[in-house]
Amino acid sequence: MKIKKVYCFFEQSGTFKNEFIKLGIPAEDYDILDDFGETDHKIDLFGEIEKAFDNLPSLFDEVDKDDLIFAFFPCIRFENQIMLHFRGQTHQQENSSLEDKMLLDMRLMSELSEMYYLINKMFLVCMRRGIRLIVENPYSEEHFLRRYWCAPPSIIDRDRRDNGDYYKKPTQYWFINCEPEQNLLWEPLPINALAVGNANRDAKKEIWEATGAKNKKVSRSMIHPDYANRFIRQFII
Repeated sequence: MKIKKVYCFFEQSGTFKNEFIKLGIPAEDYDILDDFGETDHKIDLFGEIEKAFDNLPSLFDEVDKDDLIFAFFPCIRFENQIMLHFRGQTHQQENSSLEDKMLLDMRLMSELSEMYYLINKMFLVCMRRGIRLIVENPYSEEHFLRRYWCAPPSIIDRDRRDNGDYYKKPTQYWFINCEPEQNLLWEPLPINALAVGNANRDAKKEIWEATGAKNKKVSRSMIHPDYANRFIRQFII
């Protein structure tokens, strides 16, 4: 697809943004945080989604139909781990009372509900305005959007290492108002997988530091530039 500009939402690391730029497509990162020094516009994206859904002036007014929004929507309330918290089965909850677990469940459900409304509103805004949108989130059987959403993903990448990433970490992508390209890439596949299996929970510091992250938890969300470059060329442009 031909793209005038890419709006990278919730990215922070600048990985996809910088690969789009290398490929000659203007791109900028939008987020309320700037932990990597790559955020071009510090902005409350949740607030912008709410305003756009209510037909109030917002960032979405700037997005043209020739542009693309690539959103790495926060997944912390959708992932497998949150289901363990709901069931009170995490290591941190071993000594928690039933009352404590129930109070936590109430808070988690409120937060999950808020995030669920926001991702639906973002999709609806783009669908109604004809804005091209790609959204990334983890994929698993217990992922909330896998089980409790009417929008099936356009692409499921079950092993990102096969396209040059650090970790297996299965991922799903939704394409709205556009379709994934199916381009063949003939160059040799870069091997960047770290020696940690499916995740890096047992990785030594020198291993997860290779991702450029400041701690082990953040490193699990990092994407190798080679993977981003290949994904853009294979499915987007």
